Amino acid sequence: MQTIEDSITRVDPKLRELSLAIHDHPELGFEERFAHDILTDFMEKDGFDVTRHYLGLDTAWRAEFTSGKGGRVIGVNSEMDALPGIGHGCGHNLIAIAGVGVAIGIKAALQKHHLPGKIILLGTPAEEAGGGKILLLQRGAYKDMDACVMSHPTQQVCDVAFVSTTALQHIVVEYSGRAAHAAAAPWEGQNALDAAFLAYSAISVLRQQIKPDHRIHGVVEGKNWEPNIIPDYAKMRWTIRAPTWGEVVALRTRVTACFEAAALATACKIDMTLDSAAYYDLRQNHDLAQDFANVFNCRYGLSTKSSGLIGASTDFGNVTYEIPSIHPAFAIPSPDGNNHTAAFADAARTPEAHKACIAVTKGLAITSLRLLQDNEFFAQVKGTFDRNKIKL
Repeated sequence: MQTIEDSITRVDPKLRELSLAIHDHPELGFEERFAHDILTDFMEKDGFDVTRHYLGLDTAWRAEFTSGKGGRVIGVNSEMDALPGIGHGCGHNLIAIAGVGVAIGIKAALQKHHLPGKIILLGTPAEEAGGGKILLLQRGAYKDMDACVMSHPTQQVCDVAFVSTTALQHIVVEYSGRAAHAAAAPWEGQNALDAAFLAYSAISVLRQQIKPDHRIHGVVEGKNWEPNIIPDYAKMRWTIRAPTWGEVVALRTRVTACFEAAALATACKIDMTLDSAAYYDLRQNHDLAQDFANVFNCRYGLSTKSSGLIGASTDFGNVTYEIPSIHPAFAIPSPDGNNHTAAFADAARTPEAHKACIAVTKGLAITSLRLLQDNEFFAQVKGTFDRNKIKL
């Protein structure tokens, strides 16, 4: 544990430089080229075997290190993407360096103490929109891992919270009708805008009969609309959220019925697309979380708690369905705004935010090393995961 802490302390100034550089060059999902290059160069210089542009994703990457033979494999994630207009309003610059620090800390301990094990650090693009981890999961990036860890900054009371995030499904609905003169011959038209508004109204009514922790929200778009022409095209983009993926699937059936009914009522054609990058709910592994909490409290005097469900979503939820994982949310001082605000973007570059990130980084690295080395602990982690695994 001391080796891990010393190694992370040693690279602390460089991690700070990395964080600020990424913060000062915010990039949207699948466009994180600056972050890709600076992070892969850094990991390569530290002795990791680096694969750039990993698995066909231009800004994804993989850095790995193996010590000895026959050891287990721990996975770590570094997110990199920013938000339109407000930059790193979700603090992914901190998530990026936390992943780097965890990997470096574990590597130092494996080397110094001649321990078997393997680290796989993934640079995961497009968490905010695009589901980069889902694409990587589908392409086999996580298949060799025995467990996976990462962290996320947020605004909260305690130092670290273990939360569950909502599952979500994006749906795109397009209605095609027939244009006509709105005054001279409206009977010749098939109004795609009417279909969209009927669907919107049906969803609004449906909201009265859904559970309080379920969410449906959407927008209407069109092209070349004029008040004296019956619109022949309308597009809607919707998001469905619920505490679990199973609940999203059930709610989705009711929602899609509203879309189809609107098409039927207006004689319009409907083209409905379910986004393949659906986000599952986040399932924290109890044993990993408990060990991290013990380390965090005993070594650093910092508090942790289980905070239940929050309304946000993450593509890391899909990873937690496949392998044992934890995703602690750590507090950074941001009195003027929570995640996805300009105020939080400002907070994510402060020395106080960096200090909190480094503490979480050390805790995650220590828990990860225990998983690699302690057979009994790994059996507990894997047993808990297997007992709670959900078949999709």
